[in-house]
Amino acid sequence: MSTRFQFDISARSGAARTGTIQMMRGEIRTPAFMPVGTAATVKGMKPESVRAAGADIILGNTYHLMLRPGAERVARLGGLHKFMNWDRPILTDSGGYQVMSLSDLNKLTEEGVEFRSHLDGSKHMLTPERSMEIQRLLGSDIVMAFDECPRADRPLAEIEASMEMSMRWAKRSRDAFDAGGEHAARAALFGIQQGALDETLRRRSAEALSEIGFDGYAIGGLAVGEGQEAMFATLDFAPGQLPDNAPRYLMGVGKPDDLVGAVERGVDMFDCVLPTRSGRNGQAFTWDGPMNLRNARFAEDTDPLDSRCACPTCATYSRAYLHHLIKSGEMLGAMLLTEHNIGFYQQLMQAMRDAIAQDRFAAFARGFRDTYLRTG
Repeated sequence: MSTRFQFDISARSGAARTGTIQMMRGEIRTPAFMPVGTAATVKGMKPESVRAAGADIILGNTYHLMLRPGAERVARLGGLHKFMNWDRPILTDSGGYQVMSLSDLNKLTEEGVEFRSHLDGSKHMLTPERSMEIQRLLGSDIVMAFDECPRADRPLAEIEASMEMSMRWAKRSRDAFDAGGEHAARAALFGIQQGALDETLRRRSAEALSEIGFDGYAIGGLAVGEGQEAMFATLDFAPGQLPDNAPRYLMGVGKPDDLVGAVERGVDMFDCVLPTRSGRNGQAFTWDGPMNLRNARFAEDTDPLDSRCACPTCATYSRAYLHHLIKSGEMLGAMLLTEHNIGFYQQLMQAMRDAIAQDRFAAFARGFRDTYLRTG
């Protein structure tokens, strides 16, 4: 495949869209959920199992990989795809969110962010230019612009100043990416809309990003504590402010009902650590809602996790066995629940793609919400 980046919408159902992103390393079906491979691994799963579950693309983390094993080392070893044995597209985030959230000792300036590593306290400087360089060294297929992500509860004046700086950083990211030679000729660059919950700030951010020009556009600054109701209220206007002919990526989201509500509002791409993190903590997502396998009521339950799920875990193991593994602290329990959760998320995305293609997404979303109990 020779296409650097091409997004085609094949069907719409209300505001929901389905289509494909064509890239040199393969096709990404949208709406798409990207399993998170923070440190060059989707925790608890082999790359071939992630692909078999239905994932077309995974996410890598600039902050963590720049600290360990180091972007320059990954480049010397042939790039992130070869390093972790994943031959399909990889999106890398810019590192900005982790710098702000994981480092208590950081200094934010117009130039970038100076911070100390959470691993060993070593000092580093991350700028738009350095973020683009790291993502180039990793060999990312979809590169994210460098931005700041303030909490939605900060004063509006602070959120406005942060958004304006992120737009200046977006332009610097664009310039640095374009100077990347061969990598720029085969990779894509996404800008990130900011503005917290404010419609006017979000519109200004979208206009600034559109003027700069990106292959895709992310909606940043959500899923940072504002709650589902406020997030959906923002998604009622934010996706429509972005170019219609480019993918819209909601960063860091979310629970299954978050995904359905966001697709309903026109979002095309997602990532979240919940499927893997929940799997390690004994929680499985099912069509009826989340299930805590630590609960004693599963000790003699011979049913599969979810009779509607086609994953290997549901086809092979009982709730009783999974309960035993989790209660015993056996690593296999976390691995099997993670495999199920990743598989369930991919099946959910396929169900949404099918519903959009058949122009019945509103009915699908109603049916999903009728049976999915958020707390279980």
